[in-house]
Amino acid sequence: MSGRTGDGRAVRRFALNQWTTRRWSVAEAVDGCVRHGVEAIGLWRQDVAEQGLEETVELVGDAGLRVSSLCRGGFLTSGDALDDNRRAIDEAAALKAACLVMVVGGLPGVVPGEPLGAISRDLAGARERVAEALAVLAPYAGERGVRLALEPLHPMYCADRAVLSTLGQALDLAEPYPVEQVGVVVDTFHVWWDPQVFRQIARAGERIASYQVCDFLSPLPADVLLGRGVMGDGVIDFAPLTAAVTEAGYTGDIEVEIFNADVWAADPDEVLPRIMARFGELVGG
Repeated sequence: MSGRTGDGRAVRRFALNQWTTRRWSVAEAVDGCVRHGVEAIGLWRQDVAEQGLEETVELVGDAGLRVSSLCRGGFLTSGDALDDNRRAIDEAAALKAACLVMVVGGLPGVVPGEPLGAISRDLAGARERVAEALAVLAPYAGERGVRLALEPLHPMYCADRAVLSTLGQALDLAEPYPVEQVGVVVDTFHVWWDPQVFRQIARAGERIASYQVCDFLSPLPADVLLGRGVMGDGVIDFAPLTAAVTEAGYTGDIEVEIFNADVWAADPDEVLPRIMARFGELVGG
């Protein structure tokens, strides 16, 4: 089977991140992928847990889908996150996911969406915690055939979600490890603004573990997490980014990850063909 746009043209390498169609359970998303001709799916740990890991493995396998990513591990800056990340690695191994996306965490004590309490403002120290945790987790992942994919997030998320804000920072952190153990995510929403992005994509080369796409809406909604729009609804020029990722040697799935209230409220069976058509028109690959 192959992903197709509404006019029947093949959309190569299209992968559906499950939260793009957040109303769907794992089982519904797998079924939706089959019905719409999508070959790969990115899964979320909490949804996999709700469905059941063994059942999810069976559902995906029976459908013949690739698991383009498992979201997410990380949040390494506060407390002891190692045990949960080991579990995430084990889940990714069971699902044969192409990578485990790592959102590394913000400043210790800063919780997304909650008022500030007792926090640390030591940004350099938080980044060092990430490096220390990665030194433990990378070998564990390597032993299980799982690739960790460090995801730099837009700087507006530095305080509460990810102290890695640029692709260059993520590559610096990944470089001590074999490429099959630690790679990076190129997510258009998070990197489009970076004046060094094309240089860093070229530098990344075979470390690119995932290419995720959505648009950057302007103005952003009050909840900036929901500013991930359908391609063509925002400000990103996708063609040069896709060309750069391709020239760097990336041949994997291209995963559409949209967080948007209007998209989530719509019927996924109506949303998915529209997204696939925009993908074919604007992203390519």
